[in-house]
Amino acid sequence: MDYDTVPAAEFGAGLTGITLNLLTRDVRGEAAFLAGVFGCAIHRLSDDYAIVLHDGVVMQLHSDRTFAAHPLYGLLPEAGPRGAGLENRLHGVDPDAACTRAQDFADAVVLAAPQDKAGHGLREAVILSPSGYAFVPSLPLSR
Repeated sequence: MDYDTVPAAEFGAGLTGITLNLLTRDVRGEAAFLAGVFGCAIHRLSDDYAIVLHDGVVMQLHSDRTFAAHPLYGLLPEAGPRGAGLENRLHGVDPDAACTRAQDFADAVVLAAPQDKAGHGLREAVILSPSGYAFVPSLPLSR
């Protein structure tokens, strides 16, 4: 699928499995963060929308105003972080490098520095995006 040119209805009908929609006050800022910190590919970027890809997984960023008629709209916080209770795991992303790159984004927060989690078999960190979503970059521990 060509994410830059596919018609919206064809794109929606072609989605399978699980995809993520993240509502944000600033689509362009959130997209810049995801590309800059985690190396995500960004397509169809506008003030209201972006398609984000990580290792073949599709995420969509929507501005709050695009969800004005959606039942979730009334639950959005006026201010502060979003996404409490949801962990977006980005496997295959070096957590040490991601935390270093996150320092370039004033509104990003390294919530948990990189550490080896033997129980998970991963080295991981927790980084809050400018919108307050938790992203967990990770790499397998050396065996």
